[in-house]
Amino acid sequence: MPQAEATPADGGLVSTSVGRSEVGNVARLVVAQALAGANAVVVYATGAIVGNTLAPSPALATLPISIFVVGMAVCTLPAGTIARLYGRRAAFLAGTGCGVLVGLLSWLAILLGSFWLFCAAMIFGGAYAAVVLSFRFAAADCTPPERRPRAMSAVMAGGVVAGVFGPQLVTHTMNLWPPYLFAATYLAQAAVAALSALVLLGVRLPKPTSAEVAGGRPVSLILRQPRFITAVICGVVSYLLMNFVMTAAPLAMRLCGLSQESANLGLQWHVIAMYAPSFFTGRLITRFGATRLVAAGLALIAASSAVGLMGLEEAHFWVSLILLGVGWNFGFLGASALVMECHRPEEKTRVQSLNDFIVFGTMAFGSFASGGLLTGYGWETVLWISFLPLALATAALMVTAFYRPAKAAM
Repeated sequence: MPQAEATPADGGLVSTSVGRSEVGNVARLVVAQALAGANAVVVYATGAIVGNTLAPSPALATLPISIFVVGMAVCTLPAGTIARLYGRRAAFLAGTGCGVLVGLLSWLAILLGSFWLFCAAMIFGGAYAAVVLSFRFAAADCTPPERRPRAMSAVMAGGVVAGVFGPQLVTHTMNLWPPYLFAATYLAQAAVAALSALVLLGVRLPKPTSAEVAGGRPVSLILRQPRFITAVICGVVSYLLMNFVMTAAPLAMRLCGLSQESANLGLQWHVIAMYAPSFFTGRLITRFGATRLVAAGLALIAASSAVGLMGLEEAHFWVSLILLGVGWNFGFLGASALVMECHRPEEKTRVQSLNDFIVFGTMAFGSFASGGLLTGYGWETVLWISFLPLALATAALMVTAFYRPAKAAM
């Protein structure tokens, strides 16, 4: 249909068609986010247990989860390159292919009792997670600038479903293949990844233009933008501290004499707090601006650490984890919105994947560091250390608040 040559008389029909495409794309990305989010939940819920069963040494039990986090970091740039050269849908399907592979290889590793095959599978799991993280930017591509924050937050809200669906998937499949604990779980995870691929096949996004393939300005020029530097710092700090504190909290609760059930419930509310605000975060960004929402997120993360320092009772841990989850949501989504203000259209996939590479590479460091700090220096030290990156992010945000980029620069 020659819609490009539409007259004013049929402009309403074209607008309706575009609107339906926009809604359909975002809806599919929300569903895919809910399905794909189960990948990370399954890995975090079972990775250390399977690792402990298969590892040649107990010290290597958590290595599969660490490899998963590293895989997520190192695969963001290749995923961005695929999206830039062949389109986002090609990157999505490559990612879901990795999601199927992590399930099948993990299933095989459990049957064979191979620890190293299980570790190799986690690399594909990280690659899948890296692609899933780009769904929020893809949703923004589907919508006009004024609706992009809402589209991003709608996709992130799919994480609420993943937070409920993932644990249920583990619970109802873990014992289906005796004596191989979690073997059926990873087969089910592979099936869910395949279902996510079918959902993503219906996403309709524009093909990359020649300008997008070329990539736009040099990366060094983009990296020198004060606003981009601030967006990256705030995204790094929000995600780093969320992972840093969340990783240490369950063990800290056990060391304080609290039950495993209490720790599990605290983490459940933390995950809900991470994603539930996404139902209205986009509206807040539209109304108050990304910079103010990031500032609110940093303040909530600081409040989380402050509450944790007030005591070691169950309520202190739970309130701290809930504040941490909401703070991450505001800080991370706000920082993502700031990133979109720092690139031209033809630079989007390259700049967005570079941002994610920096953010999740730093998160991997936090994942490795938190356990050692907790066991070596205690829960209070973990919380006190969190104020240092918060101070850095706050200072960067204050400086950039007075900076207004010239329109010509973009």
